[in-house]
Amino acid sequence: QVQLVESGGGLVQAGGSLPLSCAVSGGTFSTYVMGWFRQTPGKEREFVAAISWAGVTTSYAESVKGRFTISRDNAKNTVFLQMNSLKPEDTAVYFCAATTAKTSANWAKNASYNYWGQGTQVTVSS
Repeated sequence: QVQLVESGGGLVQAGGSLPLSCAVSGGTFSTYVMGWFRQTPGKEREFVAAISWAGVTTSYAESVKGRFTISRDNAKNTVFLQMNSLKPEDTAVYFCAATTAKTSANWAKNASYNYWGQGTQVTVSS
């Protein structure tokens, strides 16, 4: 059984930084495309970033480009999301997810992901 566990959420002031991590167990991590999504109450879960199996290809939502960086360490079965220049509108529950989808056009779609973490709260104060 594949399990994803996020960590690193918390409260930060606008303009600050926060790193998130997601540890994966029970599967072959290096075969998964990994993604980060976020969700606020009453809204659909939205795509934040994704990274390919070997970490060569990344994809970002327009709203976080230039501020967030996704990376992975296949030796540690972990994916990271470094969030810089945070804004109050970045406040959300952040989820990591894993997919075996090979087409990058599908990486931003919730339905493409097979496994999800439980989420970690990120709150950015103004």
